[in-house]
Amino acid sequence: MNELLDGILETVQSVDPIVRTLLAGIGIMLETSVLIGLIVPGDTIVIVAATGVEGPVEFVALAVAVIVGALIGESIGFALGRWFGPHIQHSRLGRRIGEHNWHRAQRYLARRGGPAVFISRFLPVLHSLVPLTVGMSDMSYRRFMAWTTPACIIWSFAYVGVGSAAAGGYRELSDNLHWAGYLFVGVIVLFLVLAWLGKKILLRIEARHMTDAAESAVHPAIPPHIAPTDAAKGPAAEAADPSREDSAS
Repeated sequence: MNELLDGILETVQSVDPIVRTLLAGIGIMLETSVLIGLIVPGDTIVIVAATGVEGPVEFVALAVAVIVGALIGESIGFALGRWFGPHIQHSRLGRRIGEHNWHRAQRYLARRGGPAVFISRFLPVLHSLVPLTVGMSDMSYRRFMAWTTPACIIWSFAYVGVGSAAAGGYRELSDNLHWAGYLFVGVIVLFLVLAWLGKKILLRIEARHMTDAAESAVHPAIPPHIAPTDAAKGPAAEAADPSREDSAS
């Protein structure tokens, strides 16, 4: 295992740090724009790039590149949503994503506003749909950036931190522990499992804001033949209302 990991890490480190950092930034930009995030595994790209980090300068440079790439990608998604949102939604790709997912993103944004932008960065599917959905809404770009920037910062430092820490720990232990490679793999797998569980829990907590049932519970439908004042009074009030008797006679 150690020999295999040594070869992989050496291959990653053999890439010029500037090129490696730019590739990670471009990868995450594609992941957060134009629905490519449904295909390109941005978290994998960032973790692999982070395993080649040597020193605090490369760490900060990679984290900043990922943050900037994510913000550029989300800005592209916002712009496309503002200009071509309905066309994208009803295109072949949009239909493959599913009308259910589009409606879920739209309901979530309508009910949660800014917090939906922040939280969706950590949710599957929604992290690619929400920028486009925001572009189709009346939310301003400034407000969108104010909510998505801290989410991108947290996401970036979490993934870059885990990748670089796991690789750094492995390099320190590999000469003395023949099972250091298994420890490295275990750390990465544990982080990915915890991230997956966190997304599942977060999605379950937020699911009530994405369904039609939540809307009907918050705003129960009033039959169209009942006036708002009558609905507020109720049947007992109607019976006690003398004006109704006069009108009936």
